[in-house]
Amino acid sequence: MTKKEQDQLGKTLWDIADNLRGAMNADDFRDYMLSFLFLRYLSSNYEASAKKELGRDYPILAEDDKRNALQVWYEANKADVPEFEKQMRRKVHYVIEPQYLWSSIAEMARTQNNELLETLDKGFDYIENQSFENAFQGLFSEINLNSEKLGKTHKDRNDKLCIIIQKIAEGIKDFSTESDDLGNAYEYLIGQFAAGSGKKAGEFYTPQQISSILSEIVTLDSQDPTRTPKQRLERVLDFASGSGSLLLNIRKRIKDNGGTIGKIYGQEKNITTYNLARMNMLLHGMKDSEFEIFHGDTLLNQWDDLNEMNPAKKLEFDAIVANPPFSLRWEPNEAMAEDFRFKSYGLAPKSAADFAFLLHGFHFLSQNGTMAIILPHGVLFRGGAEEKIRTKLLKDNHIDTVIGLPSNLFYSTGIPVCILILKKCKRYEDVLFINASEHFEKGKRQNTLSEEHFEKIIDTYKYRNEVPRYSKRISMDEIEKQGYNLNISRYVNTSVEEVKIDLREVNLKLLDINKSIKEATDKHNEFLKELGLPLI
Repeated sequence: MTKKEQDQLGKTLWDIADNLRGAMNADDFRDYMLSFLFLRYLSSNYEASAKKELGRDYPILAEDDKRNALQVWYEANKADVPEFEKQMRRKVHYVIEPQYLWSSIAEMARTQNNELLETLDKGFDYIENQSFENAFQGLFSEINLNSEKLGKTHKDRNDKLCIIIQKIAEGIKDFSTESDDLGNAYEYLIGQFAAGSGKKAGEFYTPQQISSILSEIVTLDSQDPTRTPKQRLERVLDFASGSGSLLLNIRKRIKDNGGTIGKIYGQEKNITTYNLARMNMLLHGMKDSEFEIFHGDTLLNQWDDLNEMNPAKKLEFDAIVANPPFSLRWEPNEAMAEDFRFKSYGLAPKSAADFAFLLHGFHFLSQNGTMAIILPHGVLFRGGAEEKIRTKLLKDNHIDTVIGLPSNLFYSTGIPVCILILKKCKRYEDVLFINASEHFEKGKRQNTLSEEHFEKIIDTYKYRNEVPRYSKRISMDEIEKQGYNLNISRYVNTSVEEVKIDLREVNLKLLDINKSIKEATDKHNEFLKELGLPLI
């Protein structure tokens, strides 16, 4: 599918969502819409694999026969079903019984079947608990098909679901069912729903342009970014993964450059967003063995895989990205002072967990890895505990680059943010500051970064260019003189220097002007005198 067709698919689905959600807020309708799109993908993938597996035995139905072909085979070959499903579990890693496939559900919607709601509810339960051992568990846990948001009575809810599913089925029937195509449509919808969710969008969505900056940076060679991008990343982590778009962006960049990723790891505290992320991975054609998304609190480090005290077994990551909640209040206890993540640098203050998130990720960064994290500007200059953490990170030569971004890029906040890039083994002894705060395209609701803005940031980072009023490399001696304050404006001043005015030169110009005026007036009066008119 071409980029134009992908955009059209996304727009078609968004128009359907926008027209159907009515009074329901964007957050609530998003969960229904995206779940149905996910069911469509799972079903299409499963039916295509079943057709291949059954070969000539796969029923070919007449064009006007609205039955599900797989359902026909199931009914005619009941004794062979267990072995068939065993094969399907081995090959596609999951099973969906025919009555729960999208084509069956869509036909029920088309015919306004009053049992659609119950069938869909049973289908979601089946996929969560019987399709596969763990990949789908709890995937639809936040989808309440009996919610009054869909309608006050059972009939109202059933009718509403019939309309929604029928419209989706009609809207996408002519488009490709390839995983990346539906995955891109899914990403488009997430972005559109984020735009309608306001501040809540910060819980699950990083704008694509910012995601691209982080993804590009962490896939470059950590020691020499001017070389070609890395061809292999063993492990990638986003410990505040939201809907997973950042992780998928890294995967796409590595794949586009002919490289591979061993495994993708994500962690998300919000259950709804955690489910979105898992759907997003699968919709982009990832096998359940290629990623792991954990539902739990990053600050409490509830993920056993990352809580291994034995250094020899510690998971390390070649690339770490994150867009954690800005200046989140947290409650560190006394035991956390000895936590292996914070012991060397100290605890972030209760008022702002920004450095707690940073130190969590940094602890798991490999020696040759790169970490890029989005944070509010306060981490660059706030005092107290944050100053101590910042100072030690600088003295240990782990802060590589500070990038200041324009304000109003996020749906969740209008404040300007920065990207901190950290490395455990830095090639340079200085810190690169990039002040991109004034380089953006103004929009009605959100500002955006153009491709030109993106390229300028990346090229400046790659080649560590010094550009007047934009970027500068600052030595550690100079940073020490500034009290380890990383406020970007201290090092990269964007103000335009006032032009010095030579008053003597201005006075001479005024004298010349007055002389010219007098000469012109005298000449004009000569003409008036000849005509017998009053002089000026």
